[in-house]
Amino acid sequence: MEVILLLVVYLAYGNDEAGAVSYILLTVSSWFLAVSWLFAPYLFNPAGFEWQKVVEDFKEWTNWLFYRGGIGVKGAESWEAWWEEELSHIRTLSGRIMETILSLRFFIFQYGIVYKLKLQGSDTSFAVYGWSWVAFAMIIVLFKVFTFSQKISVNFQLLLRFIQGLSLLMALAGIIVAVVLTPLSVTDIFACVLAFIPTGWGILSIACAWKPVLKRMGMWKSIRSLARLYDALMGMLIFLPVALCSWFPFVSTFQTRMMFNQAFSRGLEISLILAGDNPNSGL
Repeated sequence: MEVILLLVVYLAYGNDEAGAVSYILLTVSSWFLAVSWLFAPYLFNPAGFEWQKVVEDFKEWTNWLFYRGGIGVKGAESWEAWWEEELSHIRTLSGRIMETILSLRFFIFQYGIVYKLKLQGSDTSFAVYGWSWVAFAMIIVLFKVFTFSQKISVNFQLLLRFIQGLSLLMALAGIIVAVVLTPLSVTDIFACVLAFIPTGWGILSIACAWKPVLKRMGMWKSIRSLARLYDALMGMLIFLPVALCSWFPFVSTFQTRMMFNQAFSRGLEISLILAGDNPNSGL
């Protein structure tokens, strides 16, 4: 995903004079690498674009994502258990420091993009970068407001829902007012999203490196919720194009005939007919 972000940033800000043809020639191999890395399990799976199979995969993925981990639960059964396994290699002080240093690279995205916004014009002072962190802090506060779901009384639950709705309306109203009354443009908003996604991942990576400290501070649950959100968004980015292609029966047929030999393709079609498994029967 980091490679795709780099390619998008280069497309938006680093290829003004060269043109589209030059961009394609320079980045086609990188795009092929990134897309193959994300979608290879579907491209090289003869049943990867069958609608019913995609629906079953999505249900299994959501169950895995929201299933709570615990003692004896394996990473293949729960996202929380898998995430803890992924962090198990960071144990020593030198490892935590090295992970922190490597994670600083994600902040370069934000530093470079904020100075390209139409809102800041020709201002290249460090204050622009500082204000971008203020905006990011406000996003984190909104995230905490919408993820606060402790087991509390019914009356406070109603108040919490009111605060969440009011916060959403105020955020939307603030963005609309900023677009109308300031040089902030819609493209600037998308650029901010492009900048803040790697920034959040960088903060998350640093927090994971210092897990014992965050646990003592009582912030580990928030970090885990943020990590789950990132993985959920990543999963949706993968499932959406796969599901879109699965809606059309000819995509699965074309994929099996292109990737596999003719005898295998015919055998697969016959097996589907005998099993009565129409990939688009639910439409």
